[in-house]
Amino acid sequence: MRVNFTLDCTDLNGQARFWSAVLGFPAQVVVPGAYVALTGPAYALTLQRVPEPKTVKNRMHLDLLVTDLAAEAARIEALGATRITPEPLTMYGEHWLVLADPEGNEFCLGADPESG
Repeated sequence: MRVNFTLDCTDLNGQARFWSAVLGFPAQVVVPGAYVALTGPAYALTLQRVPEPKTVKNRMHLDLLVTDLAAEAARIEALGATRITPEPLTMYGEHWLVLADPEGNEFCLGADPESG
């Protein structure tokens, strides 16, 4: 089984640049002006252009596990993300930050010393 996540967006090219830089996955146009796929070793993220902007909280989000939470948060914020939680949250002994992509889609960044 392969897992593919699809994210609606209004600025397909901008979101493709952002998420490609965040994940380190190459962007491949599937249908010009409609779909871009970012495929990595374990999963894929498809960006789908829609006419309406995001208006409510995501029902599902990505959790990105990283070795250095502060450094990755700074890198991703420099790419255009907005930090939602000013300080890391601690849940089940793990540290997490909530961020949003340039279109406001929330995602979590978690400290995982084994991910490096």
